[in-house]
Amino acid sequence: MPELLQYDFMLRALPAAALVGLVAPVIGTFLVQRRLALLGDGIGHVALTGVALGFLTGTSPVLTALVISAVGAVVIELIRVRARASGDVALALLFYGGIAGGVLLIGLTPGSNNATLTSFLFGSVSSVGPEDVYVVTALAALVLLVIGYFGRELFVLCQDEEVARAHGLPVRLLSLIIAVTAAVTVVIAMRVVGVLMVSALMVVPVASAQQLTRSFRVTMGLAMAIGVTASLGGLSTAFYVDVAPGAAIVLLSLTVFTGAVGAGYLLRHGRDRTGTARSDGEPPSVGTMPQTDRGSVST
Repeated sequence: MPELLQYDFMLRALPAAALVGLVAPVIGTFLVQRRLALLGDGIGHVALTGVALGFLTGTSPVLTALVISAVGAVVIELIRVRARASGDVALALLFYGGIAGGVLLIGLTPGSNNATLTSFLFGSVSSVGPEDVYVVTALAALVLLVIGYFGRELFVLCQDEEVARAHGLPVRLLSLIIAVTAAVTVVIAMRVVGVLMVSALMVVPVASAQQLTRSFRVTMGLAMAIGVTASLGGLSTAFYVDVAPGAAIVLLSLTVFTGAVGAGYLLRHGRDRTGTARSDGEPPSVGTMPQTDRGSVST
């Protein structure tokens, strides 16, 4: 039996990491498609305020982070729509307000535990308790249920908001669902990856998958596989090397992305050559069509 499986905290951390790697790219696929890749990062900063509020009030940091993150996600969507602010301006407001609120509340907390706070910021293998596994499992199931139920409508929204509105879809409600689901995903991942790095796990596996496929569904499935592999591989690396698991997971994800870029280039080059070779004879089949713009993937 591998050495890491001999420790109880690793037996708790591994399934938690697998769930994080599975769920984060799911919502990340919609965020990337809608060009809101940094939304998870902004919500992560707001979650820091929630964690600090939990320390200050003596309540569960996970619960307060969940509530504050959901509220922050709703606020940023309202700012983006009603205040006519662009997405990057709304995200900037979320960044600054979240980090400032967290620092302020931590400063007001008597005898604040910096080690515990660090575990929320960057993730910690040993800090994952049995109750964390239950919470992660429940929240992950909730996210997957929401995406499964609203998946088709969310896909249309992320492809083109005007088309979704023309089809009579509740654009405002669906936008809030994406934002709140992203907030829940941040809370799921903060024990393993940390609130400051969770956005990478939501975005990088999706970016890697986009290098290899054009289909929205295949991209999501491949991103989930990459996310699980990076989470488990990064967590195992963190155990043996004694580094923060969040950093190990993110760096492993970036390594996969680098490899995917090279593999994607070879695939596109091969398709182009095949298409050129057939230009004097029969037309290329669907599977060998040249690569199209990644911004318009099909289902």
